[in-house]
Amino acid sequence: MAKEVQKLVANNKKAYHDFFIDETYEAGIALHGTEVKSLRMGKCSIKEAFIRIEDGEMFVYGMHVSPYEKGNIFNKDPLRVKKLLLHRYEINKLLGKIKEKGFTLVPLQVYFKNGKAKVEIGLARGKKLYDKRADIAKKDMKREAEKEFKIRNLS
Repeated sequence: MAKEVQKLVANNKKAYHDFFIDETYEAGIALHGTEVKSLRMGKCSIKEAFIRIEDGEMFVYGMHVSPYEKGNIFNKDPLRVKKLLLHRYEINKLLGKIKEKGFTLVPLQVYFKNGKAKVEIGLARGKKLYDKRADIAKKDMKREAEKEFKIRNLS
């Protein structure tokens, strides 16, 4: 079996801070030619992006793909709505889940896998303010412990 090659284009760290990610899915993205070239150069942002299911199809809103500088008239709107490619049963399963209270779909990362642009989708539940504070406290404690460990080992 051939080795899978993955090249990360964009990562959504904010999603992990604002949401609990329950499940992840991989979807293709319907793009135009100059958008693919721009993605290959790493010019993409998904910080403010979100996903909706409309009429049995999945779309990503707010995904910014910068215009390709050599693309002139062929460039598309950087914030245009892009269609995501998933199997029908996966879309139906996700539609059932997001109808439950508190679930939403967020893009987690955009990458190339074997030459094809993919987006990782997270089925997410929103975090409350106290959950975010607890996460920050855990990170601080971990950082302090690593710092102490490093100091102890140097002396």
